[in-house]
Amino acid sequence: MKTKAFLLAATTAGAAFALPTAAQAQDVLPGEGFIGVQAGVHDLDLGEIEDGFDIDLESSGTIVGAFAGYDLPLGPGAFVGAEVNYNFGFGAIDSEYGIAGRLGAKLPGGAKIYARGGYQEVEFDLSEITGVDDETIFDGLDDSDGDYILGLGADFGLGNTLLRVNLDTVSFDTVRATAGVGLKF
Repeated sequence: MKTKAFLLAATTAGAAFALPTAAQAQDVLPGEGFIGVQAGVHDLDLGEIEDGFDIDLESSGTIVGAFAGYDLPLGPGAFVGAEVNYNFGFGAIDSEYGIAGRLGAKLPGGAKIYARGGYQEVEFDLSEITGVDDETIFDGLDDSDGDYILGLGADFGLGNTLLRVNLDTVSFDTVRATAGVGLKF
């Protein structure tokens, strides 16, 4: 998992440095790129496990990270795009990263509403979830899981900046709400 997280972080950083070059090629590319930071809450919804074993688990975590992507117009008011994200976590989440495709509509005034779907990998903090301070008890356990992500979102343009909100689920097992700010080019 650590290698995957490092590779995604390196890819995301590389994309962040490459995106300004892509922005200079705006005359050639008809779309719109974006990059930004986000924060939110990811709830793992462990209620069924808590009820089944009559235990209390910490099932949510705050996340803070970055996103980057590019949208291409499909016609008047419609677009398709892709984005990547990487988040550090606090609480039940150590980190998470993923990639998603976007399909949506560009509204008058520049706002975009969209549905997105892709893949998200989540690394859990088992000590935080269970309340067990001795982390050696979890040695050898796989503390990560990945699955499809589905969500809805909106980007609100303010000149070359954007404000965004998203509500996602990872395989209908978790709920993740994020808000962010970014730059468009």
